[in-house]
Amino acid sequence: MISLLAKTRSELGKKTNSIRGVGKIPAVVYGHNLKKNDIIEIDEKDFKKVYKLAGESSLIEIDLYGTKDKRTVLVHNIQKDPITGDFIHIDFFQPNLKETVEVAIPIVFEGVALAEKDLGGTLVKNMLEIVVKALPQNLPHEILVNVESLKTFDDHILVKDLKLPKDVEVLKNPEEIIVAVLPPQKVEEELSAEITENVEDVEKVVKEKKEEDVVEEIK
Repeated sequence: MISLLAKTRSELGKKTNSIRGVGKIPAVVYGHNLKKNDIIEIDEKDFKKVYKLAGESSLIEIDLYGTKDKRTVLVHNIQKDPITGDFIHIDFFQPNLKETVEVAIPIVFEGVALAEKDLGGTLVKNMLEIVVKALPQNLPHEILVNVESLKTFDDHILVKDLKLPKDVEVLKNPEEIIVAVLPPQKVEEELSAEITENVEDVEKVVKEKKEEDVVEEIK
C-alpha cells in the first residue's frame, strides 16, 4: 500500500495560508472508527506523487509521524485554486474495510482501433470513468479497455465487456456503449445536428426575450 507522511496541525481558517506558503497542503481525515477528525498537513510534492499512483480509487496509508497512528484512507475530495491549479485542501475518507463502497474508476483506453486507422473513422469515448461497488481493498486503480477489436463501424465495446475482478460490481447498464468508431459522415451529421440545436436554442431565447419586452411595454 502507498504511504503518505502527515503531521497534525493547529492552524485553521485563514491561518492555513501560511502552511501553503511553505509547500504544505492542509487536509482532514474523517470516517470509520474515528472519534474526531484528524486535522493534518501533508507535503505537496509527496501528495502529487502519491495521487498520481493512487488517484481516488486506491487505498493510501497515512502515517502520522511523531505518533504510532496510521490511517487507511481514500482521497475523497480535492480543492484546487481555480487560477493556479494548486492543491489548497484535501479530504481523506477512512472506510470500513468490511463494507463495500461506490467509487468512480477511470477508464484507460489502449491500442489502436482499425476502423479509425484504416477506415478514417472517429473514435468516440462515451465514458471516461465508471462507478463500481467493491470492498475498499478490492477497488481497481483503473480499468483498461483495448480498442483494437474495433475493426468496423459496427463494432463496439459495451459495459458488459469490461474485464473486472469477480468481487467488483459495475453500477451501470451492461448494454451501454463505452467506446465505438463512427464513420466520417456520421460524425459530420452529429456535429451539424448539435450546431442546429444550439442555434434553435438561441433563437428560442431571443424570441422569449422579445415577448417579455412586449409585455413590459404593455404594462
